[in-house]
Amino acid sequence: MASKEQNPKTRFSFEVLPPLKGTGTESLFRTIDTLKEFNPLHINITTHRSEYVYDEQEDGSFTRKRLRRRPGTIAVASAIMNKYDIKVVPHVVCSGFTKEDTEYMLLDLQFLGIHEVLALRGDKAKDESRFQAVRGGHSHTTDLLRQINAFNAGTFVDGTPIKHVGEPFTFGVACYPEKHEESPNPDSDLRYLKKKQDLGAKYAICQMFFDNQKYFSFVERARKAGVTIPIIPALKPMAKMSQITQVPKTFHLDIPKELADEAARCKTDEDVKQLGIEWSISQCEELIAHGVPCIHFYTMSAVDSIRQIAERFW
Repeated sequence: MASKEQNPKTRFSFEVLPPLKGTGTESLFRTIDTLKEFNPLHINITTHRSEYVYDEQEDGSFTRKRLRRRPGTIAVASAIMNKYDIKVVPHVVCSGFTKEDTEYMLLDLQFLGIHEVLALRGDKAKDESRFQAVRGGHSHTTDLLRQINAFNAGTFVDGTPIKHVGEPFTFGVACYPEKHEESPNPDSDLRYLKKKQDLGAKYAICQMFFDNQKYFSFVERARKAGVTIPIIPALKPMAKMSQITQVPKTFHLDIPKELADEAARCKTDEDVKQLGIEWSISQCEELIAHGVPCIHFYTMSAVDSIRQIAERFW
């Protein structure tokens, strides 16, 4: 078993979601209170687009309206900064946002003194068969990075100069050890990661994975393709029986045969939760032994599991 003393160089970080509309910050703060003692390198804060929903009327017709279920990324960042001495890294996404929306988000973050973001394309809308940018928005992460770079250089999206440029933003990006679902092949995926690096990305955070060999192979191929930035592994321990089938479908990844066989023998959610903890601990041991700079965790429905894992290493 790995010990805290043996592994002082690999850091811990995690991602949180803004609270659902109208639910308050209690659950969010409980998550941070549960994990803050492990000295997180930073906390990522997700950003969520507005979605269209359809309300049935008394006459049987439907009215379409926009709903944003998780507003408040910037406000959450501010709340965390006020309550905790922990660095925050909000997500800035293409999905559902115009270039002007992005510009105002950058301005608001700059006012708060936040100068690092995770730049992502984001998911397609639930009613779309493929990703479509909103009118006036970006279709690709690389376009978003160019906007951030132009902002850093002192130019608004309409071409007018910024009178006071301020401290420039740095940014990380996403990468996919098992290939992005829309990428035609792994080599194409790597070409886009290299483009993101060339546009200034300082690091890349992986989509979750359960097979460390997929990560190691991805890093090796990325280095051969000229990607030199840190590639941060990211984990999410399984916590419910339903996730055995939902996770591969939702996140477009494979469950290793050994893990799938063990999960098939589980009878309850608690069984799956304990299996998820043990599997993630094994992943961490191997990743730390390989000297990864940080291990990132996705917290949704897994906070208690992540705490038990973090207690072993941090």
